[in-house]
Amino acid sequence: MKHLFAGAAALALLSGTAEARELTFGTQNNETSNLYKGMDAFKTKLEEISGGELTVTLFPNAQLGDFKAMVAMLQAGELDMAATGYPDMSYVIPELTLIGAPYVVEDFADLERIVAGPWGQEMEQKFEAEGVKVVDLWYYGTRQTSANKPIESMEDLKGLRMRTPGVPFLIAYAEAVGATPAPVAFTEVYLALQTNQVDAQENPLPTIEDMKFYEVQSSIAMTNHFVASQAIQISMQTWDSLSDQEKAWVEEAALAGGDVNDAANVEAEAALVEKFEAAGLTVTKPDLAPFRAAMKGYYSELEKEFGEGAIARVQGN
Repeated sequence: MKHLFAGAAALALLSGTAEARELTFGTQNNETSNLYKGMDAFKTKLEEISGGELTVTLFPNAQLGDFKAMVAMLQAGELDMAATGYPDMSYVIPELTLIGAPYVVEDFADLERIVAGPWGQEMEQKFEAEGVKVVDLWYYGTRQTSANKPIESMEDLKGLRMRTPGVPFLIAYAEAVGATPAPVAFTEVYLALQTNQVDAQENPLPTIEDMKFYEVQSSIAMTNHFVASQAIQISMQTWDSLSDQEKAWVEEAALAGGDVNDAANVEAEAALVEKFEAAGLTVTKPDLAPFRAAMKGYYSELEKEFGEGAIARVQGN
């Protein structure tokens, strides 16, 4: 019987075919999001260039749980791939809090430069030590702040209950601007805003559109406090099981998916301010100098934890 299987395998190789391998890929985002469009492009590209040797099944809309649940599955080898916020991984790699600190990163090009540089390479080793590998970084948008009243200045945020993800640097942002942070699960934010459980939230404009948060908020302030990205992660168990050719296919497909995702988010951000204003929302551009100044106390806390000059090292200064 053993020889029969060996003969079948040899025949498959001679005929130029190989048994297809399915990769599973999860995200918290829904099927209308630009991230999902990028994931779908990744799937299409990978199946095309591998000749069907590698196939992909997508699990959107937190079907597999929140990002922490999916990361645990990656680490256990129960899930092949997941898209999660790059600095959101600070709960397993504390140093990522530094790059998540509001106003540390200027824009996505700056983030890519940092991640490709010495500090980012140190983080890559830490990711792999945690059982996951980042194969690409995709632009997710620049986070803005929405509320149920116009935000003309930082003072207008005082006392508001602001939904944040359960990550330290965004909680610190809410606190620094005078709001009360209220961590709420991503899939429950719309209802929390609708029922006034929270008064405000912060997310990139495409996410505010995808999740229809603009339906239950009256204003958006262009606070530009955080450049959001998605780390396209693969389980190290999966990665180590791939051939060099298969790894190259995955990386090429990730670049293709990133192109689709990035272009869609850049285009959306350019058009969404006008769309939101047409929907009746007030869009404001408050002076950001007080916002940046408000974060200095948080930077000092980070440098106590990670060493003097830690922020400058991240920025490559």
